[in-house]
Amino acid sequence: MSKTPLLDTVTYPADFRGFDVAQLRQLADEVRTETIDAVSVTGGHLGAGLGVVELTVALHHVFETPRDILIWDVGHQCYPHKIVTGRRDRMRTIRQGGGLSGFTKRSESEYDPFGAAHASTSISAALGFCAARDQRGDDNKVVAVIGDGSMSAGMAYEAMNNAAETTRQLMVVLNDNDMSIAPPVGGMSAYLAKLVSGGAYQNFRRFGKQVVDHLPRPFRDAARKAEEYARGMVTGGTFFEELGFYYIGPIDGHDMETLVPILKNAAAIDDRPVLVHVVTQKGKGYGPAENSADKYHGVVKFDVVSGKQAKSISNAPSYTKVFGTELIKRAERDPRIVAITAAMPSGTGLDLFGQAFPKRTFDVGIAEQHAVTFAAGLAADGMRPFCAIYSTFLQRGYDQVVHDVAIQGLPVRFAMDRAGLVGADGATHAGSFDIGYMGALPGMVLMAAADEAELAAMIATACEIDDRPSAFRYPRGDGVGVEIPELAAPLEIGKGRIVREGTAVALLSFGTRLQETLKAADLLAARGVSATVADARFAKPLDEELILRLAREHEALVTIEEGAMGGFGAFVLQMLAEKGALDAGLKVRTMHLPDTFQDQDKPELMYAEAGLNAEHIAARALAALGIDRAAGAVRA
Repeated sequence: MSKTPLLDTVTYPADFRGFDVAQLRQLADEVRTETIDAVSVTGGHLGAGLGVVELTVALHHVFETPRDILIWDVGHQCYPHKIVTGRRDRMRTIRQGGGLSGFTKRSESEYDPFGAAHASTSISAALGFCAARDQRGDDNKVVAVIGDGSMSAGMAYEAMNNAAETTRQLMVVLNDNDMSIAPPVGGMSAYLAKLVSGGAYQNFRRFGKQVVDHLPRPFRDAARKAEEYARGMVTGGTFFEELGFYYIGPIDGHDMETLVPILKNAAAIDDRPVLVHVVTQKGKGYGPAENSADKYHGVVKFDVVSGKQAKSISNAPSYTKVFGTELIKRAERDPRIVAITAAMPSGTGLDLFGQAFPKRTFDVGIAEQHAVTFAAGLAADGMRPFCAIYSTFLQRGYDQVVHDVAIQGLPVRFAMDRAGLVGADGATHAGSFDIGYMGALPGMVLMAAADEAELAAMIATACEIDDRPSAFRYPRGDGVGVEIPELAAPLEIGKGRIVREGTAVALLSFGTRLQETLKAADLLAARGVSATVADARFAKPLDEELILRLAREHEALVTIEEGAMGGFGAFVLQMLAEKGALDAGLKVRTMHLPDTFQDQDKPELMYAEAGLNAEHIAARALAALGIDRAAGAVRA
């Protein structure tokens, strides 16, 4: 007998628009069961999705999606949405090569009108859909669902401030599942929310507005404010009212009997934007996720009954843990060291630092722009701030990196986690561009660790740089297993190293492709080609002496990096051209990530697709030397 008999009758939202509340409750329970079962097979984001199951079902029941626009902020919570929008049969491919994205994606379904993955974009995008609708004279509805964490970003308030002036119909659903911004949810709250969203109250408001419109301007303004503050006193939400939104809530996001009628009432309000405040619980309906929301936000494969996750065992620590551990060692010796994260303490390793130094750890929320300028202020007043932000998220604060840090020459240290490809999270989270965008800044010191020992040394190096900004990049995942000194010594700024001496071709690696580069040298040796392998360590300043030596002593030079074109290889080529090193016939080849946005897959397959594994490196070196690749084991 099927565990999901009602869900088995549903392919698209139209299939349950006629359901009554009891059927909707049953459907939500079955969607939750399906979500848990699917994620147990593939891994992925679990807790956020379980928290919005009822909300997902209710929204698709009330609104005529896809004609009505439904935009999910970030997309961590979109798995139930995918299940009821024609993708249930592919859920066990989520985040896999060739499978469904872990986020909303326009090319995947007409029910995904706007792609996501980075936070706080939904209201701005929804307002764009509203403006387009109004230009065409259409009457469809637009809804944005945004979490309380995403509401910590200024972009959300910029959009709300703009919305009040530019559109009439827009619904923002605030999914409050973490922050303590809501009074207790109960029967009275639900009653008041139904009252102020209902037709009778709305008709009374319209009548009152008609009367007040005949009064002088000061009286009109006073009446409007009186009504807003009176409603705010009993329901909360005065802040959102001041932004120009009609506030409804807070309501229980798991109570279908309350949720459906309030959403229907709110959908009928068309004279101003509406914010519906829904309180939910992360991991709702699955004990392990309810009891440990942080550990079940993103999961690997797990046993449904026990909740135990099948995490792989590694002999090497993760780069993220190395960063947190090494920064603690430095902070124990230097009280000026402080750490900043933008809502990612565990993702950046700063949860460890925060346990050791709670008063020297600052989590500013999803606010990368603020994080960077906050760090600049700390640096300007003599502290030694480490701003730990994923490479892909630091893009959001780039203007602040340029204007508030680099132009002033402030010694902010940027720890760029998740540099390079990131596997299952795909293009939206890949750290592809930081080499180019950080290396373009005058005065910046830019490093990339080849292994965990080098990461420790680069943290030590950054601690000593007090006259300019610095940044170091490192990948997602585990290190290579090298020994880390008890207290790593700083590196000489702008100096790389020779790892292996050869004669014919020089392979110059920047970052953790060094291990693949060494394997490539072995493949070349099997073909009788002697290769030098060098570890650049710095993209800025370049080790010009080392690179010019490689150019003089080899027939060909190949650079290898885990970043987009226009990065390390481009810096090397420009320097060689300026020094005249290309005039002697040196053959230079640059290897970098392809000029595409790569879809998710296993990291090793993504690097193979990118042409950055040992076989490709060796093949590129042979091609530069003009050696036939077909005559041996090396292949392109």
